[in-house]
Amino acid sequence: MSAFAALRHLSWLSPLFDRAKARLADHEAERIAAHFVTHLPPRIARDPAEREAVFRLRHAVYCEELGFEPQRDDRRECDEFDSRSWHAFLHHPGSNSMAGAVRVVTCNDRDDALPMEVHCPEALSSARLRPSVFPRGTVCEISRLAVPAHFRRRASDRFHGAAMGGIDPRQFDATTLRCFPWIAVSLYFSAAAMVRLSGRHHAFVMVEPRLARAMAFVGLAFQQVGPAVNFHGLRAPYYINRTLLLEGLTPGFRRLLDAVEAGLGAAAEPPPHSDLPGQGG
Repeated sequence: MSAFAALRHLSWLSPLFDRAKARLADHEAERIAAHFVTHLPPRIARDPAEREAVFRLRHAVYCEELGFEPQRDDRRECDEFDSRSWHAFLHHPGSNSMAGAVRVVTCNDRDDALPMEVHCPEALSSARLRPSVFPRGTVCEISRLAVPAHFRRRASDRFHGAAMGGIDPRQFDATTLRCFPWIAVSLYFSAAAMVRLSGRHHAFVMVEPRLARAMAFVGLAFQQVGPAVNFHGLRAPYYINRTLLLEGLTPGFRRLLDAVEAGLGAAAEPPPHSDLPGQGG
């Protein structure tokens, strides 16, 4: 065990190491921001073939690997929310495949509900920060973040939760951060960029509390707005808005967010979804 690894176990030094790792991560984010979109460019799924690939990736992660949803004969994981969602993915040019995907579910009229309002209404206990208190056209939900197994080769990317973009700060290398899960971070930032591009101001997400704490490590300071409930494991609802998002990011991660958003393109309108089913199939 290295001296650094031994010292980090001293409880009084833990906050110092956390801050040091955060500074290292921020520096690394700034360094790779200009190059990341070349090696794993983020894209919005705009045509039927790209959305088909997203649904197949989600089936591999959510149905086959995690068992959160039943496996389907057509090997496509999609539901009634996909027809009004923005879908983003990270393209891997070397294999011409997707390194991960995420969606942002939007509401277009007052009858549209977010997934958490349908599946976990009991978790939305905050009187001030809940989807129903905002105009429908201003709210959205980040969901279905998935990273396929073959893009999680490093030890830090194989811990429980990594398939859904989990971040485990305990695994970061003290000097190089080679184990930092940049795919997961870039997917979160792709979702944040889609929230901004879609014109929505209020974003919600259902995640495990420990994953929400890990997201705070990179400056995504989600606010818990209800109790944890049993939905694909113990999850709680969280809230963030566009102002809080930008205020929480350090300069390095802000540059990475800008690079991801530039890679997605300044789309003025959501991608077309006329080919998607109204119900999961």
